[in-house]
Amino acid sequence: MQADLLLRERHALIQNRLKQSGRVLAAELAQELRVSEDTIRRDLRDMASAGLCERVYGGALQILTASSPLSERVTVAPKRKDMLARAAVGFLKTGMTVFIDAGSTNLAIARAIPADLELTIATNTPLIAAAVMDKPGVTLLLIGGKVDRQVGAAIGAKAQRDVEVLRPDLCVLGACGVDIDTGLTAFGFEDAEFKRFVARRSVSVLAAVTNEKLGLVGSHAVIPIGECSTLVLEHDAPATAGDAYGQLGIQLVRSEKGME
Repeated sequence: MQADLLLRERHALIQNRLKQSGRVLAAELAQELRVSEDTIRRDLRDMASAGLCERVYGGALQILTASSPLSERVTVAPKRKDMLARAAVGFLKTGMTVFIDAGSTNLAIARAIPADLELTIATNTPLIAAAVMDKPGVTLLLIGGKVDRQVGAAIGAKAQRDVEVLRPDLCVLGACGVDIDTGLTAFGFEDAEFKRFVARRSVSVLAAVTNEKLGLVGSHAVIPIGECSTLVLEHDAPATAGDAYGQLGIQLVRSEKGME
């Protein structure tokens, strides 16, 4: 009975960590819980079989599917996304027109914009619009149309017509996956079409990417990797991935290490 109780407690703790950080490492959990790594690996295998996580080398990731709405994605790994946002917001300069695409990390970027920074923000995402609306330095342009509940943004024909009048200095692009060969991808067809449209109307493109999206390929292409001007990666993103993107001439920036 005691062993079963401890097992349930471990699984509950692992699920809580996955929600907070989006990932767990077997070695760290074993040290914290004072059990063997084999025990943690068995826990993760059992949880993966039950559909509670995705097993990866050295640990596990929280499962988020293509149908996970933005309102759910924003609750995953908020501290990691805040650190990416702090690194990305430095690319927003006075006088710029910046398009901020849908995405939970992009929402963190919007929230991190200094209140007195004078620039124009265009977005198709109501949550991002709400995040910048009360910043006195920001002129807000809200791209309209029917809002897709999963994407959390307007992505249809009306939204594309609104974007036609813009020539953003910077597009902060959301991506479901970033791969050296396939480029930036999305899970939804209309979402990918809209992202591609606005990215190619922009002078430059920035993507802030959590580790689990590196090497991930969505079902619909957005832009080739060479059309992305800047990639903002986590502090512990694999060095090999960073080197590969850097060799293509993409500006690479790593976030600072934050407290989990």
